[in-house]
Amino acid sequence: MDLPGLIKGAAEGKGRGKEILGVIRAADMVLFIVDPFQDGHFDVLYRELHNAGLRLNEERPPVFIVRSDKGGIDVRTTVEQTHLTPEEMGAIIRTFGYTSAIVTLRHDTTAEQIVDALAMNRVYEKAVVAINKIDIATEEQIQHAESMLPNDWPIMRISAFKEQGLEELKDFIYDNLGFMRIFLKPQGGEADLEEPLIVKDTSTVETICSKLHRDFVRKFRYAKVKGPSAKFDWQRVGPTTCSRMATC
Repeated sequence: MDLPGLIKGAAEGKGRGKEILGVIRAADMVLFIVDPFQDGHFDVLYRELHNAGLRLNEERPPVFIVRSDKGGIDVRTTVEQTHLTPEEMGAIIRTFGYTSAIVTLRHDTTAEQIVDALAMNRVYEKAVVAINKIDIATEEQIQHAESMLPNDWPIMRISAFKEQGLEELKDFIYDNLGFMRIFLKPQGGEADLEEPLIVKDTSTVETICSKLHRDFVRKFRYAKVKGPSAKFDWQRVGPTTCSRMATC
């Protein structure tokens, strides 16, 4: 979905920023399109998303906090903690209303990660950056633009005007969103191999039925599936079966 631009202060509501950020929070991936001739645009966009609770290309921190009846804040860790002392961690956790809790840490944890684990509004999404206008930018300018971006993020080079790199970008997005194609076969007919149903790779047979028609779920008895995940061709399966199969 193409969204209006974000301005500095969007996370506080400037320029209808909260409405735009609400749409982004519901997305599966964020695509940044940056200009190699404009430094700083990515940093502004990233900071506004970060301030709004979006954590891009990050894993949810392995911080586990269980409220207890007594004992204060008991921090237990499986690795050495270099960023915070147990007392500092306890002070952060108490600001969220905890007086006693068992805290389990499985990696070297920062203050922000503890806050993220306690806050209820954090969203973890994938992100990719596309550097546009490569048809008119020099290699030096493109490399400079890349140096201003996170070095562990996927970065693609494109030219929207010349349509360079667009197919590669589409393929990357498709491959990283966890989509799969389901080819449907009517009873007594041939499978439609031209227009598959596109669903998430965590979908079940019931999920697919609900997308076709709500009566399919109510009247469902079984489905027959064929594909690399089936034990044999046209295996009979129930509604909760994961649908990583080619045809059903």
